[in-house]
Amino acid sequence: MKLEKKLYQRSYLYFLVFFFFMLSAFWFTYFTRLFDQDNYRMHAHGITLLLWCSMLILQPYLIRTNQFRLHKTMGTFSYVLIPVLIYTTIDLLHNRLLVTPTLDTMDFFFEALVLNALLAFAIFYGLAIYHRKKPTIHARYMICTIFPMVTPVTDRIIGIYLPSIAHYLPTIEQNPIAPVVGFAIADLMLIGLSFWDWKAHQRWNVFPFALLVLLLYHY
Repeated sequence: MKLEKKLYQRSYLYFLVFFFFMLSAFWFTYFTRLFDQDNYRMHAHGITLLLWCSMLILQPYLIRTNQFRLHKTMGTFSYVLIPVLIYTTIDLLHNRLLVTPTLDTMDFFFEALVLNALLAFAIFYGLAIYHRKKPTIHARYMICTIFPMVTPVTDRIIGIYLPSIAHYLPTIEQNPIAPVVGFAIADLMLIGLSFWDWKAHQRWNVFPFALLVLLLYHY
């Protein structure tokens, strides 16, 4: 089946599946502990991410149902939402590092993980907006914004539901590095999308570039 048919008819379902996994990942670490947070930062960060994930579900659904004007109106809301999302992420990371008396290797690893993921996300979103008048490219880059968010979900799913996997993961100073699972999932999905896009549409201008960005981030 043509990739573009899948994108326009069913992508909201794929985003809905990702949203389900995201809720499962953060259910015990955040949603059941809403009143146990130290300050507003986690809530601000969580709300912006929930809004973005909700937009990823709703926007392709509006396209499928030919509600183009509402799609465009909601899209302009992202011009405010994304800068706030980036700020709340950096603010939360900064606050976490401030309260850590001595930074060790894993703290630096976590800092690099967050900032590189945020940079990759910003690149994909920026390119999606730049190509907003080219729907096929715009839709592809919007899909790519999900991939930098995979590791926060897979890390928590492994830690909560599949802790035995940690024994098979590479380590840093004897600490299991769960993000490699998310890295592998995102990379394999992008490899598959790249070949599918080439076979179906002879396109080689979005997913391979997104894969390169992710590989640099992962490295």
